Amino acid sequence: MRALIVEDDARIADLVATALSAAGFRTETVADGDTAWFQGGTEDYDIVILDLGLPRLDGLTLLKRWRSEGRGFPILILSARGTWSERVEGIEAGADDYLPKPFMVEELTARARALVRRAAGHVQTVHRLGALAIDTNRMTVTRDGLPVALTPLEFRLLSYLLLNRDRTVAPSELLDHIYGSEDGREANAIEAVITRLRRKLGSGAIETRRGFGYRLGTDP
Repeated sequence: MRALIVEDDARIADLVATALSAAGFRTETVADGDTAWFQGGTEDYDIVILDLGLPRLDGLTLLKRWRSEGRGFPILILSARGTWSERVEGIEAGADDYLPKPFMVEELTARARALVRRAAGHVQTVHRLGALAIDTNRMTVTRDGLPVALTPLEFRLLSYLLLNRDRTVAPSELLDHIYGSEDGREANAIEAVITRLRRKLGSGAIETRRGFGYRLGTDP
């Protein structure tokens, strides 16, 4: 899952990035509204964490621009402007949630996960696929009731296929959404991760549609 953090306070941005990364998100951070507007208009994100007091372009103006341009990704406002009227203004401008500063990182990650699930049409946190049980909150997987040890990269890939289980996901889209800047981004690396997941979860856990991409299987 790919998250854009729009925050000009470096300390808070690092705190949010660390928390979301630990929760399975691939994070990117920008510190001003103009750069964020370009990023959000040209890249595909699963969620945006948005401060309002930004340099160069205010966060509320940025939010309204994105929505007027048809950008539909979930947006969680994270701001010190936490009065009742300011929260209402943010939600009416198109935000999906509003968390005032100071905040607890556990609440932030819980809200972010909930928004991503809702956007994908899922409400539950534990998903069952044949013998598999995938808990997106605890980031755990079991097979026939026994725990399966996955690397963070493997879990991110599995989670993204789960969020998009009704369609085939292209390898290029997987590269964009599961790899961080510290990871290799070669296209054939996706096939290597898929192979490892099939070995751990069952050969039918992930299907390949040649020339199109991957999707969750029906018989792991």
